[in-house]
Amino acid sequence: MKSLRLATLASFIKKQDRVADIGCDHAYLSCFLAEHNLCEKIIATDINENALKIAKKNIKKKHLNQKIKTYLSDGLNQVDDFEINTVIIAGMGTQNVLHILQNSKNFDLQKLIIQSNNDLPTLRKELKKLHFYLQQEKIIYEKNHFYVIGEYTKNKIHSSKREILFGKYNKANIDYYYFLYAKLTKIYRNISFLKNFKRKFQLFYQIKLLQKYL
Repeated sequence: MKSLRLATLASFIKKQDRVADIGCDHAYLSCFLAEHNLCEKIIATDINENALKIAKKNIKKKHLNQKIKTYLSDGLNQVDDFEINTVIIAGMGTQNVLHILQNSKNFDLQKLIIQSNNDLPTLRKELKKLHFYLQQEKIIYEKNHFYVIGEYTKNKIHSSKREILFGKYNKANIDYYYFLYAKLTKIYRNISFLKNFKRKFQLFYQIKLLQKYL
């Protein structure tokens, strides 16, 4: 697979997983999972009709029609395959991810693989309220961008305040934490002359937490 991001998403999948690739776009990830028999079942969904048409063409081109079922659907709302136990959502914002999962209560989901484009602290905190706990994260750098991909399961595990804010620490990704530190420091400097003491204190606290990773 040419994309490091898609290959990393696939690395979280186990043979027994029955996967819904939500927001599948052109179904590159779904095709990869099916081609290599990486999971028990795979369905691909997208809310965009044009994207799903291209996905179907790609699936047909690779002769994977018998292995991948497609749905035009907002998340899992129009999906009738209730055997699905694993969800992959990549490339969306946190609020869209939460909207999809909060409307998936008819499914006995056991594992989530999430790559959100923004507001990761809110994602980690809100998924915990839905009884999904962060097990591990992988951080990759591709096309001048950091991607954080997390695995969440119902295996209850404590996450510290620092892990909610900045994720599971991995010293192999130290550049990512320097990136976050520089970003936070810049924000803190930009508001240093403002009177919003509470916000400045929050940023100072976050910087101190992050320093422990560096």
